[in-house]
Amino acid sequence: MKFFLIICVVIWLYLLSVFRRNKMNFWYFIFGSVGFFVFMLIWLEPVLVGPLTKGVAVIAGFLGRVTGIFQSYFQYGILIVNSKDYSISLLIDYECSGIIEIMAFTAMLWFYSVYNFYEKIIINVFGFMWIFMSNVLRIFVICLLIYYFGNNIFYFAHTIFGRLIFYVLSIFLYYQVFTRAQVLRQKIGSFRYEEDN
Repeated sequence: MKFFLIICVVIWLYLLSVFRRNKMNFWYFIFGSVGFFVFMLIWLEPVLVGPLTKGVAVIAGFLGRVTGIFQSYFQYGILIVNSKDYSISLLIDYECSGIIEIMAFTAMLWFYSVYNFYEKIIINVFGFMWIFMSNVLRIFVICLLIYYFGNNIFYFAHTIFGRLIFYVLSIFLYYQVFTRAQVLRQKIGSFRYEEDN
């Protein structure tokens, strides 16, 4: 399997060089970001899921302790919400870690031609923190709704409302990093759009 993956990486790098030399920017971006995402999932996802789930549980647990709404057992990735009549435990798992969203953002950013190398490093760190904290806020809101409205609201809180919050914040990040930057830095004829400082 490792030999097959190495061959895939070599082919991927070769095709990227072909797209780059021929100035096929669209294919370079698509093929590069999808390939990078897949390779990160294969090699980095098993290593990063554990620390990310514990990190989400720690930060969300801090907010829960400050507000008195829930406790965190971050070693196990568990949050316990004490509502009026009963307690419910939530497991912070793979989906709650935000690993997929972080890797998708990273893969797209590094093959996006608008930024230079140093800008990509800074934006990647900021994007990682933004996605991580958006995920923490999502978990906190889910626990808050369960605390005030009970276990019956869990499905709505987790599947609809929590995801809505997370995706609105993610869309804002993607707009700022990709769409807005592309519009502000594009060149049209002899004009160039820049922000006024």
